[in-house]
Amino acid sequence: MLESAGVVVFALTGALVAARKRMDPFGFILLATVTGVGGGTLRDLLLDRRVFWIEAPSDVLLCSAVALAAWAIAYFKPGTLDGWGAKRLLIWADAAGLALFAVIGAQKGLAAGVPIPSAIAFGAMTATFGGIIRDILAGDRPMVLWSRDFYVTAAAAGAGATVGLAQMGFAPLLVMLGGLAAGFGLRAGSLLFGWSFPKLPGDDAPKPSD
Repeated sequence: MLESAGVVVFALTGALVAARKRMDPFGFILLATVTGVGGGTLRDLLLDRRVFWIEAPSDVLLCSAVALAAWAIAYFKPGTLDGWGAKRLLIWADAAGLALFAVIGAQKGLAAGVPIPSAIAFGAMTATFGGIIRDILAGDRPMVLWSRDFYVTAAAAGAGATVGLAQMGFAPLLVMLGGLAAGFGLRAGSLLFGWSFPKLPGDDAPKPSD
């Protein structure tokens, strides 16, 4: 259930990018699907297990349904999905998907018996890879590289909290909620309050011209 929720949320971000790019219905489906299942696909391949959406194609159908619903809205109500409000929805939906998949990836890693650092890495990769593919296919700078905002750091925090709470023996529900709170909370703080790492020395120096 949690994985399907993450798939839907990330599929929505792919569909929103497709709307901004004025893609056709198949473009919507492509971006929604690769965003929704991309991170989980990488995770399962690295774990040498059957890829989850091949095992349960319902996730691909969910992505397609989200994509077609978004296309219908964009077609019948032009401008609805490509304005400032849609951009903010994209950013916050991406933050929610990031937190969800960080928890899922970490849990899958633990269930597979990988070492704790590897489980955290699985969470971070699962949370970020789909969005990276989405942005590259759309011809955008990947959101992970937009700025110094906490992004991969937020994913790692969510995965780390999930692993830490699980190792301390907390109930699965508390493990999930703690991981979601850590990942989404750090990302939200970065978006709302500008939380970030300190600038590197010379970061504001003029760049040499080409």
